[in-house]
Amino acid sequence: MRELFGEIGERLKFIEERLRQYELRIQRLFRQDERCRRLAEVEGVGPLIATALVAAVGNASEFKSGRELAAYLGLVPRHRASGGRTMLLGISKRGDRYLRTLLVHGARSAMRTIERRRTVRGVWAGRLKLRRGSNVAAVALAYKNARVLWALLTRGRVIDQRLLPARGCAGCNGDLMANGSDRHFLKPGKWVRPTRP
Repeated sequence: MRELFGEIGERLKFIEERLRQYELRIQRLFRQDERCRRLAEVEGVGPLIATALVAAVGNASEFKSGRELAAYLGLVPRHRASGGRTMLLGISKRGDRYLRTLLVHGARSAMRTIERRRTVRGVWAGRLKLRRGSNVAAVALAYKNARVLWALLTRGRVIDQRLLPARGCAGCNGDLMANGSDRHFLKPGKWVRPTRP
């Protein structure tokens, strides 16, 4: 029995060493490719996601829009139409399962930090999480990240996350909606209708 455990331990050490070598290779590819470094500016995207996306789609020139890239990844909603009425369902889950999984997990980890910030994206993410739940918000953020990643690959633009302006009515602490209006305000854990002076 001791010999069996010794053999299993040696196999685990060998596998861990190979995993470490693969991680070093991914880091090296990430540092060498300027596109990967540009993609890593998006929250929820690290070396693994950036290198996998660049390996899968290159410079994303075969996609006309960010929505097409998101559809390729299976992040767009399925829909049914009958009698002129369209019903949106869950995400299609068609396309590249590995990249979709990476983007959703990256978005899930980014949700923790994004919603605490006073950016438009942070307020949007926090409200969506309160309204629809954390899983739906993570998939929505992954969809948004896919569109942003397409723009970064095709146009090369750098993302500028501006802080929300501190304006609003009395008693709201300057909290604004994602579109900049001050009609409703988000307090931790609930919606509050502001009182006008």
